[in-house]
Amino acid sequence: MRRYVNMVHISEHTQATPKLRASLFAFLLLLVVSLVDARRQPRRSVTPSTEETVETYEKYYNYVELTWRLQSLAHNHPHIANLSSIGQSSEDRELWVMRITKDPNSDTPGKPKFKYVGNMHGDETLSRQVLVYVVEYLLTKYGEESRITELVDTTDIYIMPSMNPDGFEKSKEGDCEGQNGGRNNAQNMDLNRSFPDQYDGAIANPKTIPEVMAMIRWIQEKKFVLSGNLHGGTVVASYPFDDSATHQRQGHYSQSEDDSLFRYLALVYSQNHPGMKTGEPNCPDALEETFKDGITNGAQWYDVPGGMQDYNYLHGNCLEITMELSCCKYPPASELHKEWDLNRESLLAYMEKVHIGVRGYVKKAISGTALANVSIVVASIRHNLTTGNNGDYYRLLLPGTYNITAVAPGYIPMTVNSVLVKEGKAKELNFTLAPVVNEGPGGTTVTTYAMPSSNDSNLSTTTTTTTNASDSTQTQVAPEATSNNSPPILPHALQPIQPQEFRYHSYSDMDLFLRKYNSEFPSIVHLYSIGRSVEDRELYVMVISDNPTVHEHGEPEFKYIANMHGNEVVGRELLLNLIEYLCRNYGTDPEVTQLVNNTRIHIMPSMNPDGYEAASGGDVKGYKGRNNSNKFDLNRNFPDQFFTIKEPRQPETIAVMNWVKSIPFTLSANLHGGSLVVNYPYDDDKDGLSQYSRSPDDKVFQQVSRAYSQENPLMHKGQACAELYGGEYFKDGITNGANWYSVSGGMQDWNYVNTNCFEVTIELSCVKYPASKELPKFWEQNRRALLQFIQQVHIGVKGTVSDFVDGIGIPNATISVEEIDHNITTARTGDYWRLLVPGTYSITASAHGYKPVRTYATVSKDHVELVDFKLTSIHSNLNGQSPKGPQPTQNPSEKAFQSLIKDLSLGQGLEQLVSSTATENSFRYRRYKELSSFVRGLTLNFPKIASLNSLGQSVDFRTIWALEISNRPGEAEPAKPKIRFEAGIHGNAPVGTELLLEFAALLCINYGKNPVITRLINETRIVIVPSINPDGREQAIEKQCTSTQGFTNTHKKDLDTDFFGNASQRVVEAQPETRAMMDLILDKSYSLSVALDGGALVATYPYDKPVQSVENDGTLKYLASVYANNHPKMHLGGTVCSNDMGNIPDGVMRAAERQSHMGSMKDFSMDFGHCPEITVYSGCCLFPPAEQLPTLWAENKKALLSMLVEVHKGVRGVVRDKSGKPIVGAIIVLNGRVRVITAKDGYFHALLAPGNHNIEAVADGYQQQRQEVVVSSYEAASFIVIEFDMDNSIFGLPREFVVASAAASMTALVVTACIIWCVCAAKSNRQKDGFHRLRQHRDDYDDEIRLTSMGSKKSLLANEFQDESESDEETLYANKI
Repeated sequence: MRRYVNMVHISEHTQATPKLRASLFAFLLLLVVSLVDARRQPRRSVTPSTEETVETYEKYYNYVELTWRLQSLAHNHPHIANLSSIGQSSEDRELWVMRITKDPNSDTPGKPKFKYVGNMHGDETLSRQVLVYVVEYLLTKYGEESRITELVDTTDIYIMPSMNPDGFEKSKEGDCEGQNGGRNNAQNMDLNRSFPDQYDGAIANPKTIPEVMAMIRWIQEKKFVLSGNLHGGTVVASYPFDDSATHQRQGHYSQSEDDSLFRYLALVYSQNHPGMKTGEPNCPDALEETFKDGITNGAQWYDVPGGMQDYNYLHGNCLEITMELSCCKYPPASELHKEWDLNRESLLAYMEKVHIGVRGYVKKAISGTALANVSIVVASIRHNLTTGNNGDYYRLLLPGTYNITAVAPGYIPMTVNSVLVKEGKAKELNFTLAPVVNEGPGGTTVTTYAMPSSNDSNLSTTTTTTTNASDSTQTQVAPEATSNNSPPILPHALQPIQPQEFRYHSYSDMDLFLRKYNSEFPSIVHLYSIGRSVEDRELYVMVISDNPTVHEHGEPEFKYIANMHGNEVVGRELLLNLIEYLCRNYGTDPEVTQLVNNTRIHIMPSMNPDGYEAASGGDVKGYKGRNNSNKFDLNRNFPDQFFTIKEPRQPETIAVMNWVKSIPFTLSANLHGGSLVVNYPYDDDKDGLSQYSRSPDDKVFQQVSRAYSQENPLMHKGQACAELYGGEYFKDGITNGANWYSVSGGMQDWNYVNTNCFEVTIELSCVKYPASKELPKFWEQNRRALLQFIQQVHIGVKGTVSDFVDGIGIPNATISVEEIDHNITTARTGDYWRLLVPGTYSITASAHGYKPVRTYATVSKDHVELVDFKLTSIHSNLNGQSPKGPQPTQNPSEKAFQSLIKDLSLGQGLEQLVSSTATENSFRYRRYKELSSFVRGLTLNFPKIASLNSLGQSVDFRTIWALEISNRPGEAEPAKPKIRFEAGIHGNAPVGTELLLEFAALLCINYGKNPVITRLINETRIVIVPSINPDGREQAIEKQCTSTQGFTNTHKKDLDTDFFGNASQRVVEAQPETRAMMDLILDKSYSLSVALDGGALVATYPYDKPVQSVENDGTLKYLASVYANNHPKMHLGGTVCSNDMGNIPDGVMRAAERQSHMGSMKDFSMDFGHCPEITVYSGCCLFPPAEQLPTLWAENKKALLSMLVEVHKGVRGVVRDKSGKPIVGAIIVLNGRVRVITAKDGYFHALLAPGNHNIEAVADGYQQQRQEVVVSSYEAASFIVIEFDMDNSIFGLPREFVVASAAASMTALVVTACIIWCVCAAKSNRQKDGFHRLRQHRDDYDDEIRLTSMGSKKSLLANEFQDESESDEETLYANKI
């Protein structure tokens, strides 16, 4: 505690008797010896234990023990902990600091620094131990608790348990008042009165306070963001300022500029402390002392000059408060556990507040390098902080709206107005500052402009211009400005730099131009190619953004494409001009800087470079060069929603389709020539007529189209090409495409229908290939329009769809707007952008496995509306209760594998795996003998993971090989999914065989080298059958794309029509190849099968036989689409092969739709192997030249690997009874239809399409069990445990009820029988007498017979004359009847 020690106690303490002095002298002598020994010990090499010591919370650590404990913790957690010393105390003890963060040996930008300091006063000891507990807690809970893991991963945490180790050694346990002299350091200096003071400025002799000097150096070096200084002596959180100019003893509130923020931070600590929050410490020495809400202003409590918390705030970038933890300064060790429990949540909650407010980077314009020591100024808060060495800053702020300025000497200060800070994580706000460029006459500084980078486009920005160069370094706050959509009108000297050279660029010239700008502006430019033209020219794209190589979360993607028709050339040159304009003006022109910082702009100058080279200058309406080198019109070559495009898909078209599907574009324009108008979807309709074809987003398309046309001085008039096309008129310079003329297979409609991207087509010039001298005119007409159209990407709504529990973004979530029948989906990190016109909308976010969320949003004209969604999992429990039923436990290895599957399913994980597993191979076709040698070689070279088995022999006695790849080949491991790859069922299509052989080699060669491949093999059982029909393969002929030679086996049988499971369906005996595969399939342990064939480019799914409906059609189609989507051409669904059936949506179709037939292997696998099988046709040519094999391998490699990932999804689990005994043979019914059977140890696995699924488990003698599961497209299969109860039902009724009813019935039956027996016995004699009388009185008997004949014989027997005895009389009676 920082209060002054009562001087009366000190004087009394010095009045000791001689005897006491002698005892004291002996004690001090012993103490000195101990201290000397203790001082020397740390200098020896202390070897920490490798075993983790668990805290007992029952003792204090002296200096030696503290050192050992910290070293041990650092040694056991090197990946997140690093122990160092910032200096030595007066008695040469180390001032230990434990750094805790991910990768603690390097400084990673983007992580704010936090510190806790304890034991500043040596006799206030609780903080010392508590901080050791904090260290242990963070280290041991990392990776186990998500809260701790996130905190450590995102924060640079420094913990100093003892700032005054010398004082601690003097202190005495149980001394609550601090009367043993350990408060000060060894030179009797109060360390919390020894920092430079803002009012007095004096500092003690540095030699007497080495601890303070070490702290000052540390604070200055690290630029901490938030800190806590832990003391003892009462229970309260104290905040700056600690003193005032008058140094009034008590009662003077000394307010800092961040007073509200400090109060909030202090409350975070106090309100999470059960005792502190009451405000009533009830300390024995100050029972009357109270603190409202458990917090206090330091100076109001009492004046403390030279305190550390004020120094942190005024000189160190850091906000620090002081926490007093206990009334007793040195409480007994028995209190430690209780005090740790009281403070743990407060300590953690306070640390988390380092992530509030605003954060970001300040960079230099053009070069993009970091700017250190830039002042970050918040208007109305007269307290600045500065950026670190990496240009990063962290400004803690309460929720509200702020104007924030970045100021640096020699640079133009930049202000961002109306920065909205919300609760929770800090808002990111990046600045780009431009330097003062030159000095005009008379010392006037001509300044240039720079702009901040922010994810919020609704921010106004200003710059400051000074009249004297020397004054520019003194600017503190830039003036505010009002948001304005129009660009500022600048003095002539400040006008943007315009393109300097206008000419047509040949392909080679364009290539050099792009490479030049890529080299000159590396911080904002990235050049890449999306593919090649027919004549092998690169299809270049230049991306311009402040972070050009990656998609930034929350930043929209925009694209311009030109020169799709090779002879329409103006757009090509305008986009080269635009690249130059954006690069030259970034960092100096506000509009350009804002666009580049907040948008990722992709520019493709030429989609048809071959056509351009063939075109001729001066072409007005011609067609020379319009098409690509294969003579196809690229704007009639895309899949169409209404008509089948029969022309083969061109390489330029395929490249663009792959590109657009790989990046979440929001808005696009396709630049053409031959008119002057903006043309928007749809381009055709179902009737193929030239009439208005309205899209669901017709209003949006009209708005973005007008945004362009109205900035073009000629276009908006609507009749600019009257001399060439006199009858054409376009109101406002825009038109619906189909209303102008119908175009099927156009690019803009394909963008809108198949992706998130809204695209329009802009006709830029009446003449297709005008003279080069007119190019400056075209630039001037379109410059503003080009920029204004990019701005349109920032209208409507944007946001993030994330998981309510863990906050992780949800990819492929659907964003739907009520009354607009066009949905968009979220990108890989859950961010989305939805263009809308002004108005109020009902917007819904939905995703597989989550409850949809709907909200209302009002869209304004001038900025994008931020709308975030947090979705709750269907099975999540918000009350924190555990789900019902047994829950499987996950070890860290399982969690890591699940994370791996997610990484491979999202982002670039699979692409990185493909690029990291290159194998050297001279591709060629292998005949049977070489194939056999190859697979044998794999088992010989990789015996630990490869095993070879013979399935049987062909007609000509060739072996049908099955290669198993697993970390335990040959062993039954039912808990692992099993996948089957097959090829060569038709011998004339051997590409699949070669692909599988290369696939097997890739897996074996990379095992133990590539960690991803290693893990996939360890977790999967892979079986590869490279050639089902080896006889047919021997007969096939290379380079025969359509030949049927080798199609069948030696018996001329198409093996894919020979798989029949029922004897009644089979006319003749199965072929030996068929029998071998049937035996393999009937193993029934496979989760997925992939068969490779040739002669088309499509993935098919069951069934081949004609069926009306398929029970799990959605799952089967999904599995085929996974392969197709990972193939660069297949997923495009176009007519690539001449024998195809037109457009194939997404490259996937039901097999029967392609060629229906009976007896297929695929159908047999489904019906009898209980395994879904897809057939992949890998290329149009059945037997292409060997030179094409490398290309075919490159196309299929990723898709094959994706199947290894996909087999780990769906649902898996184990079925057992209450005792834990596994139940083999239980039936798992999926969605009431599809069935799988539990294998050995009760395991089951089923692949399912993403979504919600019902599972029913049935087993003889057990009660039926039901569960609902959620399957994700990117998550590994959830492991569920199904526990059966004994079936206590009989005839569908509860066993107890049936038993009770049976018992009651038996009792009633017995009672009834007894009654009947008694009655019958009593009547027996009378009945016998009656019979005798019957004989004696025949006439009376005949009368009775007559009466009886009038009634029921059954009634007669059932009453008076019924008797079960076998008497003669009864027989006689019966005969008479």
